[in-house]
Amino acid sequence: MAQGNNYGQSSNGVADESPNMLVYRKMEDVIARMQDEKNGIPIRTVKSFLSKIPSVFSGSDIVQWLTKNLSIEDPVEALHLGTLMAAHGYFFPISDHVLTLKDDGTFYRFQTPYFWPSNCWEPENTDYAVYLCKRTMQNKARLELADYEAESLARLQRAFARKWEFIFMQAEAQAKVDKKRDKIERKILDSQERAFWDVHRPVPGCVNTTEVDIKKSSRMRNPHKTRKSVYGLQNDIRSHSPTHTPVPETKPPTEDELHQEIKHWQMQLDRHRLKMSKVAESKEPGQQRVKRWGFGMDEALKDPVGREQFLKFLESEFSSENLRFWLAVEDLKKRPIREVPARVQEIWQEFLAPGAPSAINLDSKSYDKTTQNVKDPGRYTFEDAQEHIYKLMKSDSYPRFIRSSAYQELLQAKKKGKSLTSKRLTSLVQSY
Repeated sequence: MAQGNNYGQSSNGVADESPNMLVYRKMEDVIARMQDEKNGIPIRTVKSFLSKIPSVFSGSDIVQWLTKNLSIEDPVEALHLGTLMAAHGYFFPISDHVLTLKDDGTFYRFQTPYFWPSNCWEPENTDYAVYLCKRTMQNKARLELADYEAESLARLQRAFARKWEFIFMQAEAQAKVDKKRDKIERKILDSQERAFWDVHRPVPGCVNTTEVDIKKSSRMRNPHKTRKSVYGLQNDIRSHSPTHTPVPETKPPTEDELHQEIKHWQMQLDRHRLKMSKVAESKEPGQQRVKRWGFGMDEALKDPVGREQFLKFLESEFSSENLRFWLAVEDLKKRPIREVPARVQEIWQEFLAPGAPSAINLDSKSYDKTTQNVKDPGRYTFEDAQEHIYKLMKSDSYPRFIRSSAYQELLQAKKKGKSLTSKRLTSLVQSY
């Protein structure tokens, strides 16, 4: 992760007097007082149902402390000040991605000074990709990706397709180090790292407090360098300093030079599209995808390659009718309404009618309900039957697939391929 200058100093060692840094200093003075052992906010460990929640305090504790120690008469003003500090990541809710302060029993935790904004962090998109990738490797409910994070991971994987293997190896190495930590320490560090990214890659619709106003930046002696979004064709992953020396003025390009530049970038764009299309067309699953199939049956079913491998395994055991029925019902739900009645009859004749060629086993209740539904066909005619079959596959077919030699061989093959890639990367680095 690209870290900038030390607290309150610019690259030449002179104290940074930028407006942002002055605000950071004032906030961090207040945070230091909040963490004072005698007069600060009481930090405690709370017992939950099956676990303990370490090093937390409530939102009402913060509001009360601000009202008392900063001589704030109006609780609404104290709440506003606390919300501003939370938005900058100095403390954060332990179970929410939205960095705001609530005057209630919601639990909060202080951020480690290492992640304070005064350190001039400008995290790269590769860092974010490593972080999200690492989260997918840890089968914990508290680390499950939110929808917007999963979408970000997919976009980053497309943008960094050529170096994704290297990003995955970095994430895997960090995950191994994290597993060696104490359980309570790991919980705290996981939440602090998540809060750091909630500041720098906030939930859609939330304010990004790390953005620098371009007009203000242009008036500063050492303006912060802004960067464009990586979600597209941009692939610049170099780190940037919080300050930079202005680029000397150059002569404007001629018309011929502009045409040459446009032609060059058009060729680069065509090459990029060709490479991305080849990656998209490839059906060979990566090691990360194969590993995710083992997290749960839904992971295998929502991945086209996972479904295909699951179906091949069941066909090898002559027991694919359940999965084929489940897939047929899923397809039925997406059909145009005019095609539904005919498709309902096809599914009934293939899987449920007396003497059906691919008969499935249903309990009497589900079968009777489905029989009635077929008389008035609709997209959800087989809803009860599909739910029953889903439970059967989850308790029987899926565990056999995960334990099967077919899945284990595929998993081991991907690990071997990854180790070979690692060796090639190592030899490449050593050659330089």
